[in-house]
Order: sequence, then structure tokens, then C-alpha cells
Amino acid sequence: MEGSLNMSYSLAIDIGGTFTDAVLRGSDGSLTVDKTLTTHHDLLEGFFRGVDLVLTKAGVRPEAVDGVVVHATTVVTNALIERKGQPTALITTKGFRDVLPIRNEHRYEMYDPQIEFAEPLIPRELTLEVDERVLADGSVLRGVDPAEVEALIPLLKARGVVSVAICLINSFRNGANEQAIAEVLRAKAPGLYLSLSSSVAPQIREYPRASTTAINAYTAPITEPYLRGLSAGLEKASVANRPLIMLSSGGVIGAEVAGRNPVRMIESGPAAGALAAAYYAERLGLDRLLSFDMGGTTAKACLIEEKKPLVTGSFEVDRKYRFCEGSGMPLTIPSIDMIEIGAGGGSIASVDELGLLKVGPRSAGSQPGPASYGRGGTDPTVTDADLVLGLLDADNFLGGDMPLDKAAAEAAIDRLAVVLGTSRAQTAGGVYRIVAETMAGAARAHATDRGVDHRGLPLLAFGGAGPVHACAVGELLQSTAVIFPPQASVLSAFGALVTPVRLDLVRSALGRLDDLDWSEVERLLGEMTDEALEALIEAGTASDQVRWSVGADLRYAGQQNEVGINFESDPRQTSDAGMIRQVFETAYFAQYGVNPSHVPIEIVSWRLTAQGPENTFRGAGAPTGAPGEPRSERLIPLWTDAAPAKIYDRASLVEGQVIAGPALIEERETTIVLPPNWNGAVDEFGCITARRRA
Repeated sequence: MEGSLNMSYSLAIDIGGTFTDAVLRGSDGSLTVDKTLTTHHDLLEGFFRGVDLVLTKAGVRPEAVDGVVVHATTVVTNALIERKGQPTALITTKGFRDVLPIRNEHRYEMYDPQIEFAEPLIPRELTLEVDERVLADGSVLRGVDPAEVEALIPLLKARGVVSVAICLINSFRNGANEQAIAEVLRAKAPGLYLSLSSSVAPQIREYPRASTTAINAYTAPITEPYLRGLSAGLEKASVANRPLIMLSSGGVIGAEVAGRNPVRMIESGPAAGALAAAYYAERLGLDRLLSFDMGGTTAKACLIEEKKPLVTGSFEVDRKYRFCEGSGMPLTIPSIDMIEIGAGGGSIASVDELGLLKVGPRSAGSQPGPASYGRGGTDPTVTDADLVLGLLDADNFLGGDMPLDKAAAEAAIDRLAVVLGTSRAQTAGGVYRIVAETMAGAARAHATDRGVDHRGLPLLAFGGAGPVHACAVGELLQSTAVIFPPQASVLSAFGALVTPVRLDLVRSALGRLDDLDWSEVERLLGEMTDEALEALIEAGTASDQVRWSVGADLRYAGQQNEVGINFESDPRQTSDAGMIRQVFETAYFAQYGVNPSHVPIEIVSWRLTAQGPENTFRGAGAPTGAPGEPRSERLIPLWTDAAPAKIYDRASLVEGQVIAGPALIEERETTIVLPPNWNGAVDEFGCITARRRA
């Protein structure tokens, strides 16, 4: 049926490692969802396939989509992992040519003599020097000689360089020399993509800033054409508005701004999931919870405190060892603070050198995928184990549109069982339990590192595989409840629709709190305000609708790491250094349990967040009427002493209905697994909240 003429529609597409999710939201609160396999050879192919599927399912024509169109994508992450970018060069200060290979000399495994690091994106032979110098206070000791820069252009052309990163020492305090180099290159080599560290990551610490700028330069020639193709495709389909792009920091911004700084997009999909968790924390009246997003390739967890996700100023990509901090390439950009916690549905189970069962970090992804996908994969995966255990219905995967090959899954698990000397059911059960233990352990460490007691935190489970494993993880974490929101498998795409337009910016200005130069603070925050306002206006936000918040990163003098704080009001209004001290000392004590009050305090960086109006979307809620009845039941080898699990269609469940485990609650895109001794209750918002029976 054609969509109502009075209905307004918004669209979100989230491209993950295995599936591409689509959500169409009507102004009446209705949601239509669908998903398709991610097309890694051409991500836009999967994007527009998802658009066609969800619009066809809703009976809506493209021109009826007159609200926002939001996109979360893995295009930047894929470019870094696959290393298929075009030749990229780095121009740096004379004497700093080895900044990328030397790194910061941190060894993530102190006693491993064969330690490995990610190879720099830019090789040494494409790292070029100029004889210039900016001092630590921002004054220019030696300017740029344009002739010296011009002399580099023939080498750039001979090597086929298409993008250049410019990262000079101390340019976070003064970017004049970087701008001078850029002016010469724009005039003499106008086809180059240019990334300046003073614009991309104007923060202290040379190696992380150089790494961030190099990543931006490497991915810009990939993301800018991708985003242009996205905009052109939507325009050709008669979609009214230009797309907004989800950022790692938990906001959306215009495609043009995102294209200039692709590093801000790296964690866009997981960030959208964390924003969806914050949305449900607000709706359910929960100040704190732990979001648990398990998809086809990875799983992520995020702490929600005071109904908001925690935000960090740095993270890593392309780690040589997925869970070893320091083994990847650092990025100094604002990002929602998440931890990758183990495995997704496509993670491969194997036997290690000690003869022990392990799961991940290798993943089958969407191509070839798990053995049960029937696309050429033969390795046993988490999805194959779930199918063998009876937790998934081979004939009802994606509502029957993508039936699974149970025989292939059993054969894959059997090959693993032979090596382990265990039965098929024992092997599949071992995979299931190891996944839960791994993810629970990582979540515990993530919370403890941030001074948060995870015990008793409700768990919000989503992603295609999240509801299958959430109760097992929640039990290990001592969660009081496990919450399954509506459309759980596509919640990251939904999260992109409920987050406002937003941009987070950072500028470093190292100085003692007792000697704070408020005129310099005004200058820095003023520059950030102008940049953010321009970006939000481009994304369609009126200037009088922009909300501002200010934060800072501080430390005690002599320390290496900072603590990020947010202010309830702009500190420039009162110029009150005492207020800043109090907020910092409170945050520091909460994290470390001590305050060395005799040590001076330093401000390292200032942070500014510009945000548009909040979205006021309210879903349709749970249906009412007669409680849904189980349509069948089956024995689950995982629970050998339990009765057969009753199987329900989620769409048949009504507000107030209570489901006793063992039970499987199926929807088209995922399955909720309620183990024995668990009950699930449907609330007014359509969420199913599971708790252990006494």
C-alpha cells in the first residue's frame, strides 16, 4: 500500500561487517526494518539494495522520504584494514621523518621478543621534510620556504601520490606553517587531497597527531568519492534531502564536512548503537546501563552513565592483536568510549597450539560467511554453533529469505569436535560458553578501568547476534536485567535516527590551571565555535537552535594521562579556575580513589560540543490484546536437564505478557534466547526485560 500523503518518512542505513541494516521511520512512530548482506566490493550496492528492500516492504516511494537520511558506514575502517588506498605522502618538520615508524616506543607486550605493530600507512620513502620550526608556545622560529615545498612536487608526481598529510612539530599551537605548505601545493599541484594536522587533530603529542592526520589523508580519496556517489544516488532516486553521516563521537553531520575529515567516521556504526542505548535509558528511566551490541563480525560494549554514553578522546584502529592496546594506529579524535568485546556471529572457532578451544578474532564476515550461509565458507563459526544447538531456526533466518544450511553447520562443528575429542553438542556448547566468558571478561575490565562497578548494571542487548547470547553474558556480569528493545537487530540504524546533528571539537593548549590565560581560552573556544556553527548550519540546523557545552582534559603536573571533564556551564562566563579545579578533583577521585592535592594541575586540551535540537521520536509501543501462544517447541542440547524450549513469535507478544524460560522468541532478524530459570516480560514500550527467577 502506498504511504500516506500526510506521512513524513526518515531513513537510516547502517553498513556493518556482515549485514547492511535499513530502518524507515514514519512520523506516526511506525518502523519498517530490513537487512541484506554487506557488499564489500561496492558498499553503495548494498546501501541502495537496503533502501529498495525497506521502501518496498513499507510500500513507500523514494520521493516520500522527506525527513532526514542518515548513514553509518564501515567505508573508512575497510580502507584501513584492506590497505587498498592510493599512494599517500607525509610532509613533516626536518628531523622528524621517522615519526610514524618509531611510534611512541610503547611496547604493549613488554616481554614478547617478536612483538608486531601495524605497518604505517605512509612508507618512509614518501615521508618528506621541510626546514621549518614552530616553538612550543606557538611562535614561529623559522617560516616555510615556498621554493623548498615546490621542489617536492616532482617527487610526489613521480610516485603517483594523490593525497598528502601535513604534520609539523608544534603546529597544534600555530598552524601557519602548515597553511603555507598547503597554499603552495594548492597552487602548484591542485589535484592533491590535503590533510593538515592543525585542522584534523590540533592536539598535543606528535605521534598520535601524525597518525591521525596520516589516516585522514589515506582515506580521504576513498571517502569523498564514496560520499559524492551516495549523495548522487539518493538525488537520482528522488530522495528530497542530502544525507547526514554518523560520526564516531555520537552525532550526525553533513556529508561534505564528514568527507573532509573521514577519521571522524571510523566508529560510526557502533556509535549509533550506543546512542540508541542512551535513548532507551532515557525512555525506561534508567540512569545507568551497559549496552551490548553483537553483530556478525564483532561485539561492542558501552557504559551509559546518567543516560549518556561515555566519550573518549582517543582510540586505535587496525590492531595487530585485537584486544592489545598499543598494537594499532592511534587516533586522537572524540569518540564514544566503547570496547570491542570478543566475537560476532561470524567469528571462527578453532583449536590453539595448546589444544584448547578458542573463538575469534578471525571472522568469516559476509563473504564467505559461516558454513551455514552456503556461500563457500567451511570454518565453524558462532552462528554455526548456535544453529547446531537449536537456538536458530534454519528455515526462518531473515524470515525465511535466507535459509541456513544446517548440515553444513553440523559438518563444520564435527570437524572441530574430532580435533577436540568431544561430541557435536559439547563442541557447539563450548563455543557458546567461551563467547559469553570472553565478552563478559572484557566488559568487566572496561568498566573497572573507568572506575565503574559493573555489578547490577542492566544490559541492553542488540545486534543480530546480541539477543542470542545476552542472557549468558548478563548472568556472568551479575546484571539485574537484560533488556531486548524492539527491532534489536537493526538498533544501530535506529540510533542514527534518534541522535541530533552534533560536532565535537578539541584544541590543545597546555598550561597550569593557576596561571590560566583566559584571553587564550576565549580565542581557542571562539575558533571552535565558528567551525562548529558553520558545520551545523550546513547540516540544516538554524544558528539559534544550536546548544553548546564545554569540557576540558586535565592532569596533575608530571602525569602522562588526562582525565576528561564536562562543565555544567561555560567557564568563560565566570573565569573561575576554582570551579574547574573542583570538577577535576571530583572526577579524578572517582576514577583513582585519591587526590595528590599538593601537585599543580595542568589543562591539556579544551573541548567543545555543538548540538542541534533533540529528536522527539516516540515509538508505537507494545501491542495489547490476547497474549501470544507458543507456536512450537524443541529440545536445546545446551540445556540438557531442561524441558523443551517453547518458541514464540515476538510480534504476537503483548504488553504485560510474561514468558518463562527456556524459550526462544523469534523475529525476522534475530532470536531472543531465554535460558531456564529466566523470565521475560513485555513492557509498554515493546521492550522485553529478562530477569533470573529466584
